[in-house]
Amino acid sequence: MAIVQVSIVPLGTKTTSLSKYVARSLKVLQSQKSVAFRLTPMGTVLEGDLDKVLNMVRQMHESVFGEGVQRVVTIVNIDDRRDKRATMESKISSVESKLRRG
Repeated sequence: MAIVQVSIVPLGTKTTSLSKYVARSLKVLQSQKSVAFRLTPMGTVLEGDLDKVLNMVRQMHESVFGEGVQRVVTIVNIDDRRDKRATMESKISSVESKLRRG
């Protein structure tokens, strides 16, 4: 299972606010069930089969062009662990347990 962080940045918009474009890209994720996701202040984290996740990233990237944007930069970080099952929650829990131990 892959955990992927994606940040989609439209360039050349008339405003410095990006929330309209973020919302547009998240609608792609809301319409499907195969990839889990979580919005964060600096990007969106997706979790699932790598092929399905990358397909969602592509759709998110393309969706922003529907807002009249002529250029989009998409930044992707992939954590694809194959030795054991990893999830967004398990990664957070691992760090939090280490914080509690001191």
